[in-house]
Amino acid sequence: MRMSDLIEEFIKELFEENEYIEIQRNDLAEQFNCVPSQINYVIATRFKPSQGYYVESRRGGGGHIRIQKIDVSKTNYITHIIKNIGEQLTNQEVEILISDLLSYNLITEKEAKLLKVATSDNILITAKEVKDVLRAKLLKNMLLNIL
Repeated sequence: MRMSDLIEEFIKELFEENEYIEIQRNDLAEQFNCVPSQINYVIATRFKPSQGYYVESRRGGGGHIRIQKIDVSKTNYITHIIKNIGEQLTNQEVEILISDLLSYNLITEKEAKLLKVATSDNILITAKEVKDVLRAKLLKNMLLNIL
């Protein structure tokens, strides 16, 4: 398992007991024996509003971070994701979104496979700039149809 995956898993486990968590960037980096920027990377890529999280980050004094999980129904959650998907998405961002939808039981394994296949780099054979824009549009439309 990659360091980013371990940090993400640790943070998500903290939500089992709380509706929000507060962490110190430096303390978490020390615990995982990594640089604080690694913590920033995990927070920025895996705890976005489009993935059902609200993040407040304060710099200085160890870098306090507060993450709140958005508790909504399937329809509201997927609608929230659709609204917060930007103009483009990388394959990695889609993988994370699909993983989150699966872990919250908002989509089936079959739907997850279809979403992954339809938005994969193997299917979107075009320039990267166009590919990421196309991927975002495809995912938005497919999620709308899941609702």
